[in-house]
Amino acid sequence: MAFGGADYTKTFTGWRLKDSGSGNQYNFLTGFTYQIGNFQIAPNFLWQEPLVDPIPLGAPAPARSRNIIEDPFVVRDNRKTTAGELLLTFDPTPGTWFYEWDNDRSEDAPFAASLGFVYRHLPTTQDAAIGFFGDSRVPVAFASAPSAQDLWEFNGRIVSKISPDFGVIANFFGGNGQARGSDDRVIYRYGTDVRVVYNKFKLMSEVKIDDWGPFDFHRDFNLTYPFQFKVDLSTTLGKPGWFILPNTRLGVRYTWRSLDNFSPRYEFMSPIDLGLPNGNEWEIRTYLHINIGK
Repeated sequence: MAFGGADYTKTFTGWRLKDSGSGNQYNFLTGFTYQIGNFQIAPNFLWQEPLVDPIPLGAPAPARSRNIIEDPFVVRDNRKTTAGELLLTFDPTPGTWFYEWDNDRSEDAPFAASLGFVYRHLPTTQDAAIGFFGDSRVPVAFASAPSAQDLWEFNGRIVSKISPDFGVIANFFGGNGQARGSDDRVIYRYGTDVRVVYNKFKLMSEVKIDDWGPFDFHRDFNLTYPFQFKVDLSTTLGKPGWFILPNTRLGVRYTWRSLDNFSPRYEFMSPIDLGLPNGNEWEIRTYLHINIGK
């Protein structure tokens, strides 16, 4: 898999279906937008197929799953895909483009929103990913990859800049998903995050249900939590920003997670223990960020 990087082409709207940037594939990607006043309707379609397919699951020895450590190429994001997307957008102030990279900061609409749905038909498996096992810093290939699966997801975003001193941004998502490693369990996850700025105070909160944890290895090994909650309240000597940029801030953060047999640090790790009660873990953190730059 010769990886040329992500596709940064700026399109008319914020589609999620794009060229994966990897080699060993040919694809067909097309979409259009239709404007009705402040509303935009944007369907999109992707078809891609690798030139060389992944090694099938269960292939007899000496066949094995390819991986990027031992083989010249692998089939990962360039796996065989037929996908469709529909994206709806309401933006009454197009001068601050809703899908600009810094729209959190620049959007000035009292209310703007988007809602998107993506469906991916994935009729084949992939080649193996790599991960870090135990305390080792040496990457190791997984034995296999998840099997064929149709995946779907919806994503939404709401931005409301009611005044220069008061604004709300909310994101939400839902759908099913596959791990990057070898675990074949399909998860169904949902979540939202909300950020509020009022004068010199900033409130951030996040809720996730049956989702992976916050680190890459959680998805690699399909480690999920039944419920995750986080809230962060901070104040600043200057004007609160929508990005985590250098800024002097004083804040407090509370994190709470429930644990089951698919979570790290759960006492009972066997799937036969599904009838046991969930565990939980929590943390309260205070912090002081000091910016001494110009």
